[in-house]
Amino acid sequence: MRMSHLFGRTLRETPSDAEMISHKLLLRAGMIRPLGAGMYTYLPLGWRVARKVMQIMRREMDAVGGQELLMPVVNPAEVWQASGRWNAVDKTLLRFQNRTGRDMVLAMTHEEVVADLLRYEVDSYRQLPLMVYHIQTKFRDEPRARGGLVRAREFLMKDAYSVHADAACLDAYYPKMLQAYEHIFADCELEVLRVEADNGTMGGADSFEFILLDDDGEDTVVVCDGCGYAANTERAEFAKPAGNEQALAPVAEVATPGCKTIEEVARFIGVPTAQTYKAVFFATQEENPVLIFAIIRGDLEVNEVKLSNALGGVGLRPAEEDEIRAVGAVPGYASPMGVQGSDAHPVRVVADDSVHQGSNFVAGANKEGYHLTGVNYGRDFTADILADIALARDGDRCSRCSGTLHIRRGIELGHCFKLGTRYTEGRFGDPITFHGADGQERPMIMGSYGIGVGRLMAAVVQAHHDEYGILWPAGIAPYAVHLVVLAKEGEVFEQAESLYETLLKSGVEVLYDDRGDLSAGVKFNDADLIGCPLRLTVSKRSLKKGGVEVKRRAAKDREIVPLEELHDPEMGILGLNK
Repeated sequence: MRMSHLFGRTLRETPSDAEMISHKLLLRAGMIRPLGAGMYTYLPLGWRVARKVMQIMRREMDAVGGQELLMPVVNPAEVWQASGRWNAVDKTLLRFQNRTGRDMVLAMTHEEVVADLLRYEVDSYRQLPLMVYHIQTKFRDEPRARGGLVRAREFLMKDAYSVHADAACLDAYYPKMLQAYEHIFADCELEVLRVEADNGTMGGADSFEFILLDDDGEDTVVVCDGCGYAANTERAEFAKPAGNEQALAPVAEVATPGCKTIEEVARFIGVPTAQTYKAVFFATQEENPVLIFAIIRGDLEVNEVKLSNALGGVGLRPAEEDEIRAVGAVPGYASPMGVQGSDAHPVRVVADDSVHQGSNFVAGANKEGYHLTGVNYGRDFTADILADIALARDGDRCSRCSGTLHIRRGIELGHCFKLGTRYTEGRFGDPITFHGADGQERPMIMGSYGIGVGRLMAAVVQAHHDEYGILWPAGIAPYAVHLVVLAKEGEVFEQAESLYETLLKSGVEVLYDDRGDLSAGVKFNDADLIGCPLRLTVSKRSLKKGGVEVKRRAAKDREIVPLEELHDPEMGILGLNK
């Protein structure tokens, strides 16, 4: 490709709204252009990278038995209503009506569509297991798109779906997909961390995320420095410090004027925060909301995702003060003792399992200016649900070894789920089944596996760049060679033209900067910004020295290679032959 004909141009200045380094460099290198918030056009250079990334994905999916298809991005609402996600997913699912008033969605993923296909295409165990995948546009109406391709509203994703006769078959296949994902990231020269993850609205059992550790990432993970345990903070487990075990004392009311925070109460009464109970209130995101009274030991914090999961995956929002008072609780002085719901104001008490690690806790008295001492779980109150709803923090102890947990930032690159029968059994009494070897009907077992194409591109730039621009790995670079000519005419120009043709005939992908009206500095800056692995420069100086100047993008050194070696069809010295 001659740069004199290339659609798209490099930018000297960084756009003011670009935050992450990958966003800045992809814009400046002429790889992408914004159309609206979170929506990008891939320019020819960027699209070449995206296509190479997709080819790596296709190769690895085909290697584990995948069959590529293509499913619509616009879905009728019925399939999402059947799975229950029409109501479970928040406003990130973009809903609209067509001209006849039929409800539709822009798909953010395709589990529902695959399940609908299975109903008609699979009826026997002989057709299982199988795996289908596609690379398709997705849409999430993100409240705040950021980081360019890292969190876009419209994006390309490779999503795959495996289907099995039983859970054992899924368990056997799942590691193959995890390995395929690791191959994809390795081919893009990324070192990723596999972490245990929350399933979110996808449902199902186990799931793993693949995280590129990066301080600009918006995902937070917990990593143990001892055993290597790693998990998203939404799921991370940790060893909770032991509480103060004492002989049970009677409940007593204590005046605590002006004390509303845990620290103020603990200091006033003279106990550690670990000997207090903290009350946190939420309400379910339903037409008739239920108040959720979450109670946890005062030295810990509530993990909203864990809390939601303990309640079956319901959406939550902060409770209003009148909702709290309606069940007999007093904000700032709330206690689960004496709290009573009603048909008009239902309440569910969810306690973290730390509430019985220790004894004689301090809790609110549901009375302004007062707290209770000597409160003990089991004797004085119980919860509707007792579960781990605590948030892991930096410095907590690992629950699997004696190591210390550390909080790290990162970018989620891929996610693999064991869905089970989430999309085949719970479809309003109309399960998607197959006939087993014994003739009995059984619901199909599913797995789901996704990688964002643009996000992976951006992650590569986050990991591979310097102060001058992008350093693309050879396998996904837009072109293998960036050829620069420092002349408009004459022998230098003719030699560059001849070399360009030779490289093309040899099957080498070449970006040829033949622009005659630009200085050497501008051309070299553009070459560094675009980031092709190898730069060849034809100039008077190089020809006088006997050939062409060769510089690898990631190296400082340059060398002169004789023209006859570059014209050799093998071109082994450069490693350019296919």
